[in-house]
Order: sequence, then C-alpha cells, then structure tokens
Amino acid sequence: MLTTATGKENHVLQEMRKLPELSEVHQLFGQFDMIARIESPDYDVLCDIVLEKIRTIQGITSTKTLITARFKR
Repeated sequence: MLTTATGKENHVLQEMRKLPELSEVHQLFGQFDMIARIESPDYDVLCDIVLEKIRTIQGITSTKTLITARFKR
C-alpha cells in the first residue's frame, strides 16, 4: 500500500505500471492512495523490488508492505 504526495497520483500510477514485477496496481480512496500486488519467489527479491524500484519513484511518500501467509490444513 502506498501514499503519494498531493497531485502526484497519476505520475506514480504510470511509473508503477511500468514495473514488470507488479501483477496489479490500483488507486484507492482513504488512508492509502494505491495498492499494488507483487508476486515474489522469496523475501530478498521482494525487498529489492520495494526498496530499489518502488520507493525510488518520485512522489511516493510512504509504503506499507503486507506479506500473505499460507497455512497447511
């Protein structure tokens, strides 16, 4: 989930859509401005994507990363 600087939403959305690692990106209303889905083979790759590709986009002011869990039944 991301927050952006006021007026930078469209720029951030366009830059996010260029990232092949993202399977989805959507604009939101509320506490966060966007939500993106990344499918990663491991935690280290996920960290690289978030730190080096997403957080470096001009206009992003903060990110929150949530990792899904799979439970054995």
